[in-house]
Amino acid sequence: MAKLYFKYGAMGSSKTAQALITKFNYEERNMTVWLIKPSADTRDGADIIKSRIGLAEKAHIIAPDTNIREEFDRHGHTDVIITDEANFFTPEQIDQLRDIVDELNIPVLCFGLRTDFLTHTFPGSQRLLELADSITEIKTICSCGSKAVVNARISPEGKVITEGSQVMLGGNESYVAMCHRCWKKAIREQSVVK
Repeated sequence: MAKLYFKYGAMGSSKTAQALITKFNYEERNMTVWLIKPSADTRDGADIIKSRIGLAEKAHIIAPDTNIREEFDRHGHTDVIITDEANFFTPEQIDQLRDIVDELNIPVLCFGLRTDFLTHTFPGSQRLLELADSITEIKTICSCGSKAVVNARISPEGKVITEGSQVMLGGNESYVAMCHRCWKKAIREQSVVK
């Protein structure tokens, strides 16, 4: 039986690299992969998925109003669906991916963030946590050596940002993976008047 997988981690945990390696592994076995990403992710080009280590592939773009199940039916035969930045999908789109698993017996592997820069769950990630058959954390570390769980948004001056919209695209220049203790400490130290 096919499953819906959610593989999440903090920024810098190599989620995208693992998604692209997984795609390669399926294709090496002559299996067809439908690689998709939400249209919100335009950092490396509208239809490009690119990892920090340089792996890159073209992907099918999914807009927030796209019915993934209908798009899949138009796409044609596929052995597996791999998504990057699944946190940006709507809860309804996650339900559509679940339907593909249940009704068509096609495995769906979703890679993405669990929470935003304020540790709030993304709507797509919340739905994946509710529906996925398999949930796996892809771990990375904080500069202190502890497991990183927070995607700290950083200002150009190096300060931790604690307000703003949930979605702001960026990479290493805008986000740092931190453990919760270091994140809270940085916020506390910033608020102290010197």
